Amino acid sequence: MGVTVDIRGRVITALTDARARTMNLLDPIGDADLVRQVSPLMSPLVWDLAHVGHYEELWLLRNITGAPPTDERFDDIYDAFKHPRRDRPSLPILGPAEARAFVGVVRSRVLDVLASADLHGDDRLLRAGFVYGMVVQHEHQHDETMLATIQLMDDFAHPDAADWRPGAVDAEPGMVAIDAGPFLMGADDAWAYDNERPRHEVELASFRIDRNPVTNAEYRAFVEDGGYDDPRLWGAAGWAWRHESGADAPQFWSREGGGDWSRRRYGRREELPAHEPVQHVSWHEADAFARWRGARLPSEAEWEKAASMEGEQGGPRRMLGGVWEWTGTDFDGYPGFAPFPYREYSEVFFGPEYKVLRGGSWATDPSVRRATFRNWDYPIRRQIFAGLRCAADA
Repeated sequence: MGVTVDIRGRVITALTDARARTMNLLDPIGDADLVRQVSPLMSPLVWDLAHVGHYEELWLLRNITGAPPTDERFDDIYDAFKHPRRDRPSLPILGPAEARAFVGVVRSRVLDVLASADLHGDDRLLRAGFVYGMVVQHEHQHDETMLATIQLMDDFAHPDAADWRPGAVDAEPGMVAIDAGPFLMGADDAWAYDNERPRHEVELASFRIDRNPVTNAEYRAFVEDGGYDDPRLWGAAGWAWRHESGADAPQFWSREGGGDWSRRRYGRREELPAHEPVQHVSWHEADAFARWRGARLPSEAEWEKAASMEGEQGGPRRMLGGVWEWTGTDFDGYPGFAPFPYREYSEVFFGPEYKVLRGGSWATDPSVRRATFRNWDYPIRRQIFAGLRCAADA
């Protein structure tokens, strides 16, 4: 007799956990900080909160039951494609109390609908709870975005931030060898996103990859060796970005009066922890560091194959849950890719403008932190919790 999977129970638990995380993150923050925009790269925190509720209403009420919108204006205000982040403060967004009330009412209605939803039928959205998993992961992804926003608030020290860090890696340096051969890339899990599908065989030549992600101490050596001033280490676009941005170290690092390096982390300044993975570096910085090392960034296929070997004797470590790791790969669909349930999640971003990141960070919930999950961003982005590990031909 087969084991019956309690899909409805899994969905309720996942929805509840995601919402608890969101509220615990925002509850210590005053209304003035919830509504202000700390950077044109980020939305006001209260926009993210109401957007999460609107997305949930759209997919778990309107698309499932045909229910009317709470407010037709929200289809414009909380559409991430209609209004770039820099413009969102000028929109008639809900205030903190109104946003909390809105997401609460939507959740109550969602749970009522879920009680009778057919999660075992032929409807692809509902089957195995896919659409609920999509909404849960969406909320967790916005929680990570909000954590990045809070880090940019240099005048606010979040009371829960003590453990918001990637944690130290072991001191064992060097690379591990990955043999040539095929492996299965991608996912077939019921809640996997369209860009993780279809699972397919990839043949790779042998290569080497760092045992651990690059640490602050390792990256500091690059900085102090003049890595930011050597144009030979940077491509043309990277060198232009380096001069336009004025970057001379990872974001949030500073060094005053010839003293030691420190960093600002969630409103507090601290000594630079040598053995933590470096984070808040752009793709251009990661690429320049790899060149300085005489190495390169791994392709995302190399990264995923290495991740599949974590835990093996002599295999790579800390592939998941430390920092996002930049790869050398442009974001695109796998062979046989088909958008589902909407093109705007993945397909509209395909192309050379975006680089793929893998692995998930300390801020990434386990529902998203899987070896097949594909993140992507512009190569100039630094506010995300991104670092790197290097690779080389065997």
